[in-house]
Amino acid sequence: MRAWKVALLSAAVLALSGCGYNTLQQQDESVKAAWSEVVNQYQRRADLIPNLVEVVKGYAAQEQKVLIGVTEARARANSIQVTPQVLNNPELFQKYQAAQGELTQALSHLMAITENYPQLKSDQRFADLQSQLEGTENRITVARNRYIQAVQQYNVTVRSFPVNLTAKMFDFQVKPNFTVANEQQIATAPKVSFDTAAPASAPAAAGQPAKQ
Repeated sequence: MRAWKVALLSAAVLALSGCGYNTLQQQDESVKAAWSEVVNQYQRRADLIPNLVEVVKGYAAQEQKVLIGVTEARARANSIQVTPQVLNNPELFQKYQAAQGELTQALSHLMAITENYPQLKSDQRFADLQSQLEGTENRITVARNRYIQAVQQYNVTVRSFPVNLTAKMFDFQVKPNFTVANEQQIATAPKVSFDTAAPASAPAAAGQPAKQ
């Protein structure tokens, strides 16, 4: 009897493997991992913004509209609860991406106005935040590209015969990916170029304006 159970279990494993179940599981986990990295890098960017706004405010307090715009865009992006389930909800996925796109544009506007404040650009804290923001934007781009590739591979598998029959049986659904609009936003990431990068632990120079 035990031998029969082992044989049946082995047959079941081989059947699932042959119908693509294992591949679906592996690719599904790859997509989730890639998405988690996208979210982590977006959060890293969001965590930099309060300090960036405070430093800019010390030199350009009159730019209230821009500063408020960045702060509000960050709040909207952070208000969306992101869990792995968002990958099965195209509407929520697009809402989240739209919010991140708005934050990207708000940051672009903020960085543009800093060109009008030479003293701000020479501030060690500002240079340090620029360096961190530039690195984060690069990480976001890499993470998004990896997610795009993982989803493309997974979606092709889900749609391919005969694995599509297995996908339907076990409720493996096609996952949302970045739209053309998202890609345009990626191409216009905030400009944060600078001449020199300060070390992350560099303290503020003495005599600089206090934060407001």
